[in-house]
Amino acid sequence: MNEGSKKKICVIGGGSSGLTAIKCCKEDNLDVICYEKSDSFGGLWRYHPDDADGRPSVMKTTVINTSKEMSAFSDFPPPKEFSNFMHNSYMLEYFKMYAEKFDLLKHIVYNHEVTNVKMTDDYETSGRWIVTAKNLDKKTNFDEVFDGVMVCAGHHIYPLIPKFEGLEEFDGTVLHTHSLKSSAGFEDKSVLVIGIGNSAVDAAVELSKVTKKLYLSTRRGSWIMSRLGPKGVPYDIFLQKRIFEIIRYYDPIHFADAAVEFYLNFKFRHDQFGLKPKHRLLSAHITINDALPNCIISGMVTVKQNVKQFTKNGVIFEGENDVTEIDTVVLATGYEIKFPFISDDILQVSETNVNLYKLVFPSHLKHATLSFIGFTQPLGAMFPLSEAQSRWFAQLMNGFVSLPPQSVMEREIKNRMDQKNNQFVPSLRHALEVIWIPYMDEICSEFNAKPNLWKMAFTDPKLFFACMFGSCTPYQYRLQGPHQWAGAREAILSAGERIEGALKTFKRD
Repeated sequence: MNEGSKKKICVIGGGSSGLTAIKCCKEDNLDVICYEKSDSFGGLWRYHPDDADGRPSVMKTTVINTSKEMSAFSDFPPPKEFSNFMHNSYMLEYFKMYAEKFDLLKHIVYNHEVTNVKMTDDYETSGRWIVTAKNLDKKTNFDEVFDGVMVCAGHHIYPLIPKFEGLEEFDGTVLHTHSLKSSAGFEDKSVLVIGIGNSAVDAAVELSKVTKKLYLSTRRGSWIMSRLGPKGVPYDIFLQKRIFEIIRYYDPIHFADAAVEFYLNFKFRHDQFGLKPKHRLLSAHITINDALPNCIISGMVTVKQNVKQFTKNGVIFEGENDVTEIDTVVLATGYEIKFPFISDDILQVSETNVNLYKLVFPSHLKHATLSFIGFTQPLGAMFPLSEAQSRWFAQLMNGFVSLPPQSVMEREIKNRMDQKNNQFVPSLRHALEVIWIPYMDEICSEFNAKPNLWKMAFTDPKLFFACMFGSCTPYQYRLQGPHQWAGAREAILSAGERIEGALKTFKRD
């Protein structure tokens, strides 16, 4: 393909999904430009001490909930000296190393906000889009035409604020975890955290170190998974295996769920700690935290039921009549799913569904030239998933693969919705929920990057054993297909060395 015939792609957002989108476009010889609203790359993982202009970022102490080998981009293993669960500063360093290795940063235009994406007048024949962007430095707007658009802006930007009776009468401070960056300012206060997801539990644990009293309110409880699995192995290294996925698939009585639930209750009884949910393990997003049980048993965190109502100086919980006095409410209640620059007739989201084929492409559009990357809530690592979606999009843009007819895509969306409604507790975040291995296989099958295990069993038994019975690391998806990586086999077989390498901090006898 010569320079003049390159298709022009716009990537919206320079976070983790945006970086891998740029890289995949470059791999497939696409002309790519990325508009990033802030003055730096990294998105959510670049810590900022405030949330100015609605900018999302992790807390200062945030550590990722998926291990480094499972979180890796498929052709870029993290250094062995990096910890197995990386602090946000090391995650950002990993992204920087990735960006520098593949020369990605020159494609990012900072301080540019995309304000509108619409079809060109000739969209029916060309599939092209007009992207309107604002130069935040010069305060000027401009339009540019692109052959394809990859929306990588994330869905942790607009806080979801549920209605609680009496909250408007509460005299204390109310904030969302979107604005929570550290425990500074919470010293000796009585604080209520509402929610039981990862953000809620991280906030409760962090604030409980300095507060006078910390209450954690949950509607339905949650299974709490420690980062440490059996014998100190990262939990996802132990659990995320193809053999376990096969057992789960052919398991009508939920034996796999029951086995893990038994293990989690063996570590601490969820009912005694006020956390046991009514749903099964894989019927909701699992909460990952090592410290919460210790905080509860030491009295640093007090678990309460759902909020019945707020008063002027406190809260009344369900099942109680007395007012519990509090100074501050922290809402860990999730986010609204919306992209203001995309019209509602293109993207439709409800509590149970989203009109995207395989959670990437609007099914009703004539051309597969608009994609949503990383627009999922995986039971597993996000970064390799965004990469797989980006690889698929790049292959589509070059005409190497194609999407099925609209009727087939709409049927897939309905089947996915029915499956989710049968498996997951009804919730906005579960509209985007996917189980990691089946979804990665599904996406990578679209461009022939899913590993052929049956062939492997005869041609490379050692690798087959590692792929089937060992951890399903992202490197498996570079063994075949477009842009396969010569180092994939070695990366799979040497993952254990990098896991152990992070723990070898001194010479042992």
